[in-house]
Amino acid sequence: MAEFDLLSIGNAIVDIIAQTDDAFLEREAVQKGGMTLIDTDRARQLYAAMGPAVETSGGSAGNTVAGFVSLGGTGAYVGKVSDDELGRIFAHDIRSLGVEYQTVPLAGDPPTARSMILVTPDGQRSMSTYLGACVELGPDDIDEALVAAAKVTYFEGYLWDPPLAKDAIRNAATIAHANGREVAMTLSDSFCVNRYREEFLELIRSGTVDIVFANEAEAMALYQESDLDTAIDRLGYDAKRLAAVTRGADGCIIIENAERVEVPATEVERVLDTTGAGDLFAAGFLRGYTAGLSHRDSARLGVIAAGHVIQQIGPRPMRRLSELPEVKAILGVTG
Repeated sequence: MAEFDLLSIGNAIVDIIAQTDDAFLEREAVQKGGMTLIDTDRARQLYAAMGPAVETSGGSAGNTVAGFVSLGGTGAYVGKVSDDELGRIFAHDIRSLGVEYQTVPLAGDPPTARSMILVTPDGQRSMSTYLGACVELGPDDIDEALVAAAKVTYFEGYLWDPPLAKDAIRNAATIAHANGREVAMTLSDSFCVNRYREEFLELIRSGTVDIVFANEAEAMALYQESDLDTAIDRLGYDAKRLAAVTRGADGCIIIENAERVEVPATEVERVLDTTGAGDLFAAGFLRGYTAGLSHRDSARLGVIAAGHVIQQIGPRPMRRLSELPEVKAILGVTG
């Protein structure tokens, strides 16, 4: 099998994105700024109450690999959909980007997952997610040759919600390390961290995960700290290889062996939708990392990718990020 720069494993979800206001969130009891798991009935009710929406293939790890290939890397994806209309849409979308995707779809129920994403005028996104077929992702969906062929295997913390996926991830990590590869994870959101704090700490401290991505809220939730610097110090100590903490408009901090590299955010004209900002940061950083760039240059790619996606509606780049002059400059691409 040909080598891939990145294998991304996650919940294969179709995003349904609508713009709204805080009054709607309050009226519908939607938790602002986080991700709430919902059942079938709630999914139908909320969808009916939403305004006009845009449907696009999403899911955190799916967005990351989409951004990664947009930056010129080679990527593969593992995520479970059902053999239904949304499942076929998801498979078509991710393959059309040039991502290797061969996960066998589920026959019958539950249907393909979907996430209702409500974007308020401040750019915050509030997600209500029905996991559907995602809960069926398990160890049998992990292709040993595919993991062995990837420089980095990356997964989302949201995978800790479907129970079978935990075994799949641990299996993938064992295969990756046996083949001299690395494993990365994103903590996904602070609500996810609060659900699985001890398990996430075990993954990091045991070396199951080599590279950790978090934002400020997630880092503080992981260590139950109110002081960000203390949380970052503790994360840097626990992470076996690297940790990256994003800080929105304040840029990011990369920590390796207690040493910090700080990179400012890029200037943006207008924030339309923060959906996918963390996913695209991870895409940019890992693109640089797998290409052998410095941590500073890798982080610069991360903030460029994140800054680009928040100026559009939707979590996947609407143009090839590898064509941006600033990306070409960092990657050393001419022409």
